[in-house]
Amino acid sequence: MKSFLLIVYRTFPTVVRSAKLGNNPLVKEENQMKIVDAQFVASYTDYQQCPKSTIPEYTFIGRSNVGKSSLINMLTGHSKLAKTSGRPGKTQMINYFLINNGWHLVDLPGYGWAKVSKTSRASWSKMIEDYLLYRTQLINLFVLIDSRLPPQKIDMEFVRWLGENQLPFAIIFTKADKQTDNKTNQSVATFRKEMLETWEELPPSFVSSSADGTGREEILQYIHQLNQGDFN
Repeated sequence: MKSFLLIVYRTFPTVVRSAKLGNNPLVKEENQMKIVDAQFVASYTDYQQCPKSTIPEYTFIGRSNVGKSSLINMLTGHSKLAKTSGRPGKTQMINYFLINNGWHLVDLPGYGWAKVSKTSRASWSKMIEDYLLYRTQLINLFVLIDSRLPPQKIDMEFVRWLGENQLPFAIIFTKADKQTDNKTNQSVATFRKEMLETWEELPPSFVSSSADGTGREEILQYIHQLNQGDFN
C-alpha cells in the first residue's frame, strides 16, 4: 500500500500558516535564519505538559547513537545546549529549547537499541507517539539517519508510520564526515531507493556533519521557509 505522503504535503502549508499567527520574531540575515539566542526551557514526560504557547515547533528524533545531540548543538551554535553522551539512550524525556524567542526546538528520545528496560522503552514509545500524533504546534519532524549504515529496518518502519499518520517530516543523514562524499551519496541513494518501493513521493532530505557544520545552512533555511510558509 502506498503511504499518504502526497496528502501530507498538500495539507501541510495550511498548518504552517496557522502556526505563524503566534508571536514569532525570527532573526534573519539576507533571507537566512541566524540563531542569536538558544535557551533550554524544560523537560517533560507527557505532551500535555508541554508549553501552551502557539509558536512553531521543530522536532528531532533518530535511532540511538545517531548523533542527535551533537547535531542540535551544531545547528544552534551552542556546544553544550543538548547534552551529548557516549551512552545511547541518554535522552529520556521531551526536551524543549527556545530559539530566538520565536520557535521551539524539541529533542525527543532516540529509538532503537538503547540499553533500557522493556518497561522504559514502552513508556518512551507511548510518550513519543502521543507527542507526534497530538501536538498541534508541531510543524516538522526531522528524522536523523546514520549515513554510514545501510537502510535499517527500524528506520524504514518508523518513517512508514509517519507517512501512514500523515505527519510532515524531513530526513537528515548524519555523520557525513566519517566517510567519503561518494560513500555518503551512495548511502543516501540506497535509502531513497528503498523508500520508493512503498512511497509515491519522497520527503526533503539533508546531509549533515556536526564536526564540520555540513548541512547547517540548508537545514536552518528550510526551517525559515516553513516559518514563512514558502514551499516554492
